[in-house]
Amino acid sequence: MFNKIVITGPESTGKSTLSKALAIHYKTLWVKEYAREYLSTLYKPYTFEDVIEMAKMQLFSEKKISHKPPPFIFFDTDLTVYKIWIEEKYHTEVDWINQELKNTRDKLYLLCNIDLPWFPDPLREHPNITDRQRIFSKYIALLNEYQFNFHIISGKEDERLKKSIQIISNQK
Repeated sequence: MFNKIVITGPESTGKSTLSKALAIHYKTLWVKEYAREYLSTLYKPYTFEDVIEMAKMQLFSEKKISHKPPPFIFFDTDLTVYKIWIEEKYHTEVDWINQELKNTRDKLYLLCNIDLPWFPDPLREHPNITDRQRIFSKYIALLNEYQFNFHIISGKEDERLKKSIQIISNQK
């Protein structure tokens, strides 16, 4: 049974909404996406170094809370997001991110599908459906490559929450 549950996927797929709703439902902890906090106070275009710093802080937040795990901890993204972000934006890989992902075996992943309408946000970069489909495919490939236990979560917000609760409850 997994107690660390990562909500991952492309931008504007309801990750934060689902993470928060699951934490409320299970009356437990929720680790927010660090990138949103970081970028909203940056006031300049972000750089590769900024993305690396965000990835490090996301991992730090995850490790900090993982030492005292309640029955469930929900993570609004993890290094899967940063790996794809870096590959997409900078066409490169980061060895330490790959190594961290390679060593990950204790998480259940809920991959948010792109079937929700795009919601404009100054921090989002891929409104085009073709880009969103391509990036979603990268998530599937990544989760399969690392042999992570994952489920695709689709539908409206209430359907996503219901399906996620069912998956979490049916873990063996």
